[in-house]
Order: sequence, then structure tokens, then C-alpha cells
Amino acid sequence: MTETVVSSASKEVRIGFERPFVIIGERINPTGRKILAEEMARGDYSRVEADALAQVEAGAHMLDVNAGIPLADEPAILAEAVKLVQSITDVPLSIDSSIVAALESGLSVYQGKALVNSVTGEEERLESVLPLVAKHGAAVVAISNDETGISEDPDVRFAVAKKIVERAADHGIPREDVIVDPLVMPIGAINSAGLQVMHIVRRLREELKVNTTCGASNVSFGLPNRNGINSAFLTMAIASGMTSAITSPLHAEVMQAVLGADVMMGKDPDCTRWIKKYREPSVDGDNRGRGGRGARKRRRRSA
Repeated sequence: MTETVVSSASKEVRIGFERPFVIIGERINPTGRKILAEEMARGDYSRVEADALAQVEAGAHMLDVNAGIPLADEPAILAEAVKLVQSITDVPLSIDSSIVAALESGLSVYQGKALVNSVTGEEERLESVLPLVAKHGAAVVAISNDETGISEDPDVRFAVAKKIVERAADHGIPREDVIVDPLVMPIGAINSAGLQVMHIVRRLREELKVNTTCGASNVSFGLPNRNGINSAFLTMAIASGMTSAITSPLHAEVMQAVLGADVMMGKDPDCTRWIKKYREPSVDGDNRGRGGRGARKRRRRSA
């Protein structure tokens, strides 16, 4: 059984085939969020703090932290954001940047074992990111594209993932510390996008024996009722073997889909977490919301 262990200074999260699905909160990302980008650029992290606390309260097990702001000092901003988030919550973090210097800066202040987001199959990226991951004893997200771009052939994307896992091993990074992102494409543009991901995820689990993640909301880009599509996708991805996702826990439909999938996959023994989340509290000692014998008697009397 493959398990990826990440941690903060005081809390450990295990991502694995037999573990409950892990939600990595996506909200601390200025991409497409003009106000957040402006605030972070001028050193105002109040919205970062609010987003961190709200996501953990909503059920995120980890948080992704990104500071990709054009023309800003990304290494410095990312380090400050990492320090702030770690000061107010104990969940592990995914340190997210396309700039190696920013990843180095974030890792240098991180307390615990971080998840680095991300490395691709491009030679330059492999040789700059993997040594950094090894140096800091981190885990890493491996994205299934390389110099040729993103292939619509799932077997090509699998081959890229296999290459990254093998190159990581060359740097002393075990396969359990590599979490593969098979790349979720918008299903409104590529009708086979869902099938592609399910195919790759099954192969990644059965052949490479690695954990998986994705940017789940990509699948619904451009469609109405995006949370409905995202929920359906996550349920099916979990059934195919996906073990984590970077998404927003603030959407009730998405969290309900994930918790329900965990129940169906046998990863919520006795439905304990489902019941804790959704059971209505009893009122004046009665059995409302419990579906118990008292409730059945009341229904018979009113029939």
C-alpha cells in the first residue's frame, strides 16, 4: 500500500489507496483574483488569513499556497504567506509555484514536510525542482506534461508520469513521495476528458503504484452548474483510484460528493464521518433526524 506522508510542525496527513480522500484547499491563489493579488503584492495578507481559516473550517485537510503575481517579488511573498498560514492553522501545506526560487524560498521557512507543487517532465524542470525536493525531504506533485505539451492520448501522459517517477528515484525520492497529476482538461471542450483521466488514474495506481491528485475544477471550465460537474467527476475519480484533489472545500456539493464516495469505497467505517457531518441534532431528547424506532412509531401513528 502506497502512502504519501506530509506534515506541518504538529499535524500529519497520509494520502493513500486505503485512506480517506484528501482535499487540498485551492483558494490561496491570486491567479484570476485581482483583489487578492493586489493585496498580497502590497503586503496585506488579511484575505489569505481568512481564506486559510475558512477552508480548514470547511474540511480541507491541506492547503495549497500560491503567490504567482506578475511583476511582484514572488519568492518573498510566498515565504510570507507560508509563514502566516502556518502560524494560524496546523494543516500541512502544498507550496505552489512555477518559479524555482519561490519554491526554495517557501521551503526554507516551512515547518514540517511540505508538498511541492510542482514538477513536469521537461528536462530543465526535472533538473531544477527534483534536487530541491530531495534537499528539503519534501513530497512532490508530478504533472503529466513535458516539452511536447499536454497530450490528449492518456498513454502518452502515463509515459510522462512514469518518466518523472523514475527520475525522482534517481534523486533519492521514493515513489510514495511522488503524487501524479494526470491533468484534467475541460470536458466542455474535450468530451473524452473524463474518460482520459479515469484511464490514467487506474494505470497509475495499478502499474506505478503512486498516489494521484488534480485541479478538479478544471473539468467544468466554461460550463453552467460547475459544482455539479465537479462533484460527479470527483465521485468517479475516487472510484477509479484518485487519492487527493486540489479544489475548494467551500462548495457543499463537492464536499458531500467526496464524503459520500468515501462511504461507498469503504473508507468511512460505520459511516462515522458522514453521520457526524450530516446528522441533525436531537431536540428535547427526541429522535428527529436519527431515523430510529421513535421516528418510525410517529410515522405509523400519523399514517
